[in-house]
Amino acid sequence: MDDLRLHDFSDLSLDEGIALIEAEILDEYLQPHEFPWVIGYSGGKDSTLVAHLVFKALLKLPRSQRKRQIHIVSNDTLVESPLVIQHIIDSMDQIAEAARALRLPIVTQITRPALSQTFWVNVIGRGYPSPNRNFRWCTDRMKIQPTSAYIKAQIERNETVILLLGVRRSESATRAASVKRYDNGERLNRHNDLAGCQVFRPIVELSTDEVWEYLAANDAPWGGDYRKLIKLYRDAGGGECPVVTQKSDAPSCGSSSSRFGCWTCTVVDKDRSLEGFVDSGFVEFGPLLDFRDWLVEIRNDPKRRQARRRNGTITITDTGTYVPGPFTMETRQEILDRLLSIQIDQRSELISREEIEEIRRLWSEELVAPTRSDAASVNTLIKKVK
Repeated sequence: MDDLRLHDFSDLSLDEGIALIEAEILDEYLQPHEFPWVIGYSGGKDSTLVAHLVFKALLKLPRSQRKRQIHIVSNDTLVESPLVIQHIIDSMDQIAEAARALRLPIVTQITRPALSQTFWVNVIGRGYPSPNRNFRWCTDRMKIQPTSAYIKAQIERNETVILLLGVRRSESATRAASVKRYDNGERLNRHNDLAGCQVFRPIVELSTDEVWEYLAANDAPWGGDYRKLIKLYRDAGGGECPVVTQKSDAPSCGSSSSRFGCWTCTVVDKDRSLEGFVDSGFVEFGPLLDFRDWLVEIRNDPKRRQARRRNGTITITDTGTYVPGPFTMETRQEILDRLLSIQIDQRSELISREEIEEIRRLWSEELVAPTRSDAASVNTLIKKVK
């Protein structure tokens, strides 16, 4: 079949363009090998459309031709915006249930960061200052590593996997440049960081309006419609943080746009999506927004930072700028105390007991070990979440 990007979508109606994409998905699925597919699913409009079209394509095939396994993989950083992560969980459950009922070779998986790499273990346990544009330690640890580990596991079993992404050229100038940079003129492009992974971007030529027009006019093939998704965007006034599997994608996370993402995100100046939820009537998220703003406020306060880094060294840049070390133990304790207070009021888990135990372990290994009063306070706080 001709490659999709050889066609000029401007001359096609939306129905014709979608039909062309569906045909290409089927053509790629029926290639003479059984390399599994992995769909990077963020729960947003673009990845939802990719999952929709793949699901729909499978339904067109007789069972004897549904040989290739498809993994729909999402990522939960454990500090996702509450409404967004609930939408992801609900939609993944719907997809999995429908796939079982229809006997489709679809596996759903939500990846999460290792206990040692969660946001709170790093901020409260190790004292990392909350991320900024120059020290964005969160994306790799919380998003890239968990999803990449899942993909690598599939590569080890199958030698090659094909990663389907809801990347579109018209998203932004940055995205267009990224697509062009990694475009080899073929349907499948080699993944920059994952050997054995080929990338397939089936909706790369669609516009934002076309994505929304299609989703609004069509029900989900796994059941229901997309009214909740549309309302989620309307309430937040933003867009999703995509599934990230390579550092070159990182600018999409923590950009200046109103993207869904971590409610703790301090890379952006203002969390416009969380503000949008609060403005739309979800007043219970106000304390989360205030807490996030407080993390930004204290990040560069020298009184809250240790003089030395965790390895005991003092850092001075080539320009003579002194870089303070991690948060002081007192500040870490205060962050934990405030967080657990909000958790009690919210009646939903913001930090797990396992994370608190890991934080306690890290504190005990500090060169300057926590005092008895520190340890007693931690024990008291742990009891609050039991």
